[in-house]
Amino acid sequence: MLTSFDHVHAAHCESGAFAALLRHEGVRLSEPMVFGIGSGLFFLFLPFMKLYGAPLVAYRDMPNAIIARCAKRLGVRIARQRFSDEARGMQALDAMLARDRPVGLQTGVFWLPYFPRDMRFQFNGHHVIAYGRQDDDYLLSDTVFEDVVRCHADDLRRARFSKGPLAPKGLLYTIESVNRAPDLEHAVRAGLRMTTSRMLRVPLPYLGLRAIDTLARAIREWPQRLPAKTAQQWLANVIRMQEEIGTGGGGFRFMFAAFLEEAATVLNISALREASAAMTEVGDRWREFAVRSAQILRGADASPAAYGAVADIVRDCGRREAEVLRQLRTMVR
Repeated sequence: MLTSFDHVHAAHCESGAFAALLRHEGVRLSEPMVFGIGSGLFFLFLPFMKLYGAPLVAYRDMPNAIIARCAKRLGVRIARQRFSDEARGMQALDAMLARDRPVGLQTGVFWLPYFPRDMRFQFNGHHVIAYGRQDDDYLLSDTVFEDVVRCHADDLRRARFSKGPLAPKGLLYTIESVNRAPDLEHAVRAGLRMTTSRMLRVPLPYLGLRAIDTLARAIREWPQRLPAKTAQQWLANVIRMQEEIGTGGGGFRFMFAAFLEEAATVLNISALREASAAMTEVGDRWREFAVRSAQILRGADASPAAYGAVADIVRDCGRREAEVLRQLRTMVR
């Protein structure tokens, strides 16, 4: 059984965990490369669907999609299992650890006791790596933290079988085989093509770039049609999903910019560095939206005009992203 693991702090749990598993198998890719090859950048706003009492908003694709796409494009074979029986799910984890296999797990943050109490919330899409067990404690590499952590078996079981939206159902996954010489150029191009296509071409107003405009219109309307407390709660949720839910800040836009910087070398397209700089500016603009929104939440100015001002920033973020993504589409045809 492994007693140590090459733990690296990361910006996002899913891309960070998969980069760590690849590194363990001898394939060294940065977290931004995993994110970009996996076409992680996205935007979704579903005002008619509530998650924990607020409209669903996401700055990335659905949990597990990044790993699945990245693995396919790199020629990596993954074995996944979900369980209806908790005992069987824990036994399967122990069996894999006994074979010295680090295991990726999907968990619910609320049940992980090593998180500070004020950071625990009902989110079931958190990825960690189990690499060993000592007595009743599992040894975990959780990329949110700077060092490895321990988690009691009962707590990990609750986290793996947490109920509610995105319930993990005991999901575990291991790398079965890797391609030691992946076609990185093909993988990067495939990641970029899918990202630009989905962001630019989805015709629905709730997905891709159109969803950013839909969110901007909604934010402008919230103080006029909602109770003040509800409007603030919904705005706070938009910020939390952008800055706190494993994004590294800026709604994954900084991570995508880092991917473009590396992609410029892989594809030998210098213009990708300019696109990277432009996307970094987009991330800065999203950060400005978060700061201005926080001022509303603190009560400095919660007027309709203040909501309108932050809505204008969101609309500008969408416009800037569109410019960058249209340029990228012409580069990777």
